[in-house]
Amino acid sequence: MQINTPDWVKHAVFYQIFPDRFARSVPPHQSWLLDVPLEDWNAAPTFNGYKGGNLWGIIEKLDYLQDLGINAIYLNPVFTSASNHRYHTLDYYQIDPLLGGEEAFINLLNEVHRRNLKLVLDGTFNHASRGFYFFNDILENGQNSPWFDWFKIEGWPISPYDESRPANYASWCGFRALPELNTNNSGVREYIMQVGEYWIKRGADGWRLDSADYIKTPGFWQEFRERVKAINPQAYIVGEIPMEATEWLDGTQFDGISSLPFLNATTAFIVGDRQVKGHLELYAPPPPSDAIEYGNQINELLQRYPWEIQLTQLNGINNHDTARLIDVAGGDRPSLYLSTLLLLTFPGAPCIYYGDEVGLTGGYDPDCRKGFPDQQHWDRDILEFHRQLIKLRLSHTALRIGQYQTLYAQGQVYIFARILEQEVFVIAINAGNEIAKVSIQPSLSSSPQQILFTYGSGAANWSQETTQTSLNFTLAPRSGLILG
Repeated sequence: MQINTPDWVKHAVFYQIFPDRFARSVPPHQSWLLDVPLEDWNAAPTFNGYKGGNLWGIIEKLDYLQDLGINAIYLNPVFTSASNHRYHTLDYYQIDPLLGGEEAFINLLNEVHRRNLKLVLDGTFNHASRGFYFFNDILENGQNSPWFDWFKIEGWPISPYDESRPANYASWCGFRALPELNTNNSGVREYIMQVGEYWIKRGADGWRLDSADYIKTPGFWQEFRERVKAINPQAYIVGEIPMEATEWLDGTQFDGISSLPFLNATTAFIVGDRQVKGHLELYAPPPPSDAIEYGNQINELLQRYPWEIQLTQLNGINNHDTARLIDVAGGDRPSLYLSTLLLLTFPGAPCIYYGDEVGLTGGYDPDCRKGFPDQQHWDRDILEFHRQLIKLRLSHTALRIGQYQTLYAQGQVYIFARILEQEVFVIAINAGNEIAKVSIQPSLSSSPQQILFTYGSGAANWSQETTQTSLNFTLAPRSGLILG
C-alpha cells in the first residue's frame, strides 16, 4: 500500500516544551495565576510542585523560537490535570486553568499559525486520572455507576488512595493515580476518537500519543488515524513507542514514533565510556561502541521502516523522561555538540528539548524538568551552535529528505552523506581522543567542496591520483564537520 505522511513534518525542526517550566506571563485580568503558591522558578524542581509556566509565557517566547529556527512546537499535555506534567488528565476538553485556560490556548494557536509554525498536542489515552469525571463517578456510586465498564475493574471495593488495600483496578505501570481506560468498551473508544477530532478541528496540527503501545484494542489506532486525517490530512500522528514499532508503522496508524534506538546508538558512540548514567534511571548505560557498530545500528534502524516513515520520525537526544545528555555524559560538552550535530543531519524531524540549546542540565525526573534559565545563565556558544546547525538544515533540502549513505566507519571515525540528486553533503565525525586522518573514495553524484560547518577543527580536500579521486579528512579529536 502507498504510505502518506505529512509533508511539513519532513521539513520541521521541533521544540518540545514542558509548559510548567518554560516561561510564565499573564495578562492583567489573569494576574491571579501568579498569586497562587508556586515554587521558586530557579529552585530544584520537585515531583508535585508547580512553577507556574503557562501558555501566555510561550507566546512571549515565540520570537526567540523563530530566531532559533524552530518551525514546529510539541507541547507536553495542556489539559486540566492535578499534576505539574499533566499526564494525569482530569478533563480532555478543558485547557488547564493554571496554563491560562481556553483564552491562552486560542491566543497561542492563533499566534503560532500567524507565524506559519505548527503546534502538536500530547494525548494520554491509555489512562486518565483518578480525578477524571467518569472514574470519580465510580468512587461515588460504586457498581451502579454507568461508567463502571469504562475502566478495568478487577474486584470490589476499589482503593484509589489507600495503598494498604488492593487497588482492584488496572492502572498504568501500577500507579493508582492513573487508572487505565478500557478501550475495548465502545463508549470509551468513541469518547477518545471524538477528543482526537475535537482538537484537530480547533486547529491543532497533530497528536503525540503517550504510551501508545499500551493500547492493544484491535483497529483502535487505525480508526484514530482515519478520523483525524479526515479532518486534516496533513495532521501529524506520532506515537510514543520506546523500541521496536514495525506493527504501528505500516501506514495505517502512525506517521512516525518517538523512540530510543537513535538516542541509544548515538550516546554509545559519541559519549562512549564518558557515560556516567543511563538516560533512564531503570537502565544501565549501554556499552561504548565504535564507528562500525554505530553505522550498523543506524543503518539497521533506517532499513527497519519505510523511507516515507523515516522522514517523519520524531528524533531527539533526550526528553522530559530522560536525564539530559550533558548529564549522562558527566558534563562533557563535546558529547552534547557532536550528538546534536548527528541529530540535525539525520533523516526525520529533529526535536530539541527545551533548554538543551542554552546548556540546561538535569538528571533524572524531576531534575530534567527544571525552569528555563534566565538569559544571564544561557550558554551562548551552545545556543549559537544550535542556531547555525538549524539554519543549515533548513537551507538545504538534502539535509532534510536526502538519502542517507554511510561512507566510512572505522575506529571512532564515522562519515556519511545526505544525497538528493546533485545536492550532496558529507558529514564527518571523529568521536575519538586522537587526531584522525582518513582518505576515502566515495561514489557520489557530485563532489562537495566547501566546509559549511565545523565543530572543533578539521580540514577536507579532494585529490586525484591517476584515475582515482579521493576525499581526504584531517579531524581533530572530538570534532565534526559538514562538507557541502
